[in-house]
Amino acid sequence: MPPKVLVTGGAGFIGSSLVRALLDRGNAVRVIDNLSSGRRANLEDVQSRIDWTEGDILDAATLRRAADGVDCIFHQAAIPSVPRSMKAPLPSHEANASGTLQVLEVARALSVRRVVYAGSSSAYGDTPVLPKVETMSPLPLSPYAVSKLTGEYYCQMYARSMGVETVVLRYFNVFGPRQDPASQYAAVIPRFITVALAGGEPTVFGDGKQSRDFCYIDNVVEANLLAAAAPAASGRVFNVACGAATDLNGVLELLGQLVGRKVSARYEPSRGGDVKHSLADIAAAQSVLGYQPKVLFPEGLRRTFEWFRTAPAT
Repeated sequence: MPPKVLVTGGAGFIGSSLVRALLDRGNAVRVIDNLSSGRRANLEDVQSRIDWTEGDILDAATLRRAADGVDCIFHQAAIPSVPRSMKAPLPSHEANASGTLQVLEVARALSVRRVVYAGSSSAYGDTPVLPKVETMSPLPLSPYAVSKLTGEYYCQMYARSMGVETVVLRYFNVFGPRQDPASQYAAVIPRFITVALAGGEPTVFGDGKQSRDFCYIDNVVEANLLAAAAPAASGRVFNVACGAATDLNGVLELLGQLVGRKVSARYEPSRGGDVKHSLADIAAAQSVLGYQPKVLFPEGLRRTFEWFRTAPAT
């Protein structure tokens, strides 16, 4: 029988997609989420099949109850925003760095076999060398990046010194269905799609030539499932992306093809903490995890567009 697992932040965009995949594999799935950015609606169709805890990972007693008896923790809980962290660094540090330490301490106390950690490509900063390789020295530009990198260091230390297997997955610009377009800190893809569907002009911060290695949600879920089982992965850091970059003007062009009209943008000054170019080397994930991105950006954008086009208003 597949083991029992815990997904922290399981009501979020990435977490809820991971929950569904784990259920499909037959895992007994527990979820803990404080709903600061996640939404119960993201799990509405699978609510009866999960063991739900509404609570904060910084609450050790609540987290311990949720993690008791699980084989693996998929640690997705975070405050996931560079601009938000620039305005309010302390909450990002508490949720992302201190929260990760709390997860690892509970995992150690309960002898959880492995923790799979949602890292961030923001750790690389704006180094001019492309593609980004895991052996590069980090150069974080925002409190968010520092907080997520701190979580990485804790994971690696716990694998080396504390007897907890850990795997760090550095996500590159994940997008897909259920991603929240409403927040002022929303990710670019859902924001572009919803504005374009409404007939408006998406806002681009900068000249639109900044590029990203956009990674569709199904690829990220698959990487997590592989990371939970790969025998040689503990203590390692892996890029999770597609190994191909698209600039924002290119995104608008592809979106225009889906909408059926030219999508023009409103250009505003660049934001502090933003990285100009991001492109991943995914060779390590391919060789150690057996990871291979199955949904590349154009198809992922089409699937996401169709989901937002047909999703009921909330």
